[in-house]
Amino acid sequence: MCATYTRCVDGAGPAWGEDEYVEYLEGERLCFAWVMQRYGGLPAARARADALELYPYEAADEPYRGMIFHDLAWHYAMERIHGREYAIEHPELRNPPAEYSALW
Repeated sequence: MCATYTRCVDGAGPAWGEDEYVEYLEGERLCFAWVMQRYGGLPAARARADALELYPYEAADEPYRGMIFHDLAWHYAMERIHGREYAIEHPELRNPPAEYSALW
């Protein structure tokens, strides 16, 4: 799926169940690591470690749990690889390829 999480998060607590949150968290980690390997040239273990750092598990009572999901893992990875202006400097990378979208 590797898509932006569209559920509204209002800061009042979790907006999803635990299973749904964990599934989404793992999916975004997978997508981020894939981009870091494919486009950033990182070894698999390093890409996975970076994904775990960027997407830590947040307890159910965290007020802004899942806020990291407001944008695609693709964009976070591209910013890390090419910098914050990647979409201007590399317009061909603004949108992820179909292969990315098919990851989960």
